[in-house]
Amino acid sequence: MARLPRLSIAGHAHHVVQRGNDGQAIFRDEVDRRQMLQLLETQAREHRVALHAYVLMDNHVHLLLTPATAEGLPKMMQAVGRRYVRWFNDRHGRSGTLWEGRYRATVIEAERHLLPCMAYIDLNPVRAGLVAQAADYPWSSHTHYIGQRADRLVTPHALYWALGNTPFAREAAYTRLVAEGLTQQQQETLTDSAFKGWALGGPEFMAALQKQTARRLSKGKAGRPAGRVAGE
Repeated sequence: MARLPRLSIAGHAHHVVQRGNDGQAIFRDEVDRRQMLQLLETQAREHRVALHAYVLMDNHVHLLLTPATAEGLPKMMQAVGRRYVRWFNDRHGRSGTLWEGRYRATVIEAERHLLPCMAYIDLNPVRAGLVAQAADYPWSSHTHYIGQRADRLVTPHALYWALGNTPFAREAAYTRLVAEGLTQQQQETLTDSAFKGWALGGPEFMAALQKQTARRLSKGKAGRPAGRVAGE
């Protein structure tokens, strides 16, 4: 069966995952991680992609982004992927691929799932047993949102701004949100949608989104008739 094209629809939030080939580490030290952050910042700006949240794990990366154009996200990810692999291989004296095939991406309905997805990303190191609390992990956007540091890579989404009328109120509200964690269903739903590429949202959102692409958005449901070009 042919692989579904990745969703990339302008103006919508996308949950993106890029994993190392065969589970191998894509970061060996702090220098590698800083290079990745620099590439993400440069390419996000160049391709007009707002990066709302991220976490750099040892062998994979989670990103939450909103592209201004349908082409912005794939162009950004292609540039980051190629440049990082070339840099990583030169630095560590290796050759060959680093990534486990294509990056995974899906569109999520922001009003329902953006803040839970941010918490999901922030809690990745906790679930992996690397830290006791999200704030203890230095390689995510979490500490930016709770006011511990300013991260120029991050562009807060309007739903984060709506958490409070002052920086302190927003930081406190987001701290509580992450501390409360996710339900098992929320966690499984976010994981499943990201890795299988199905869009995530309510019926009205899905119906409106389907009008923008010929690509199927959910398992077992046909999309619009062929003839329109889906975003890649």
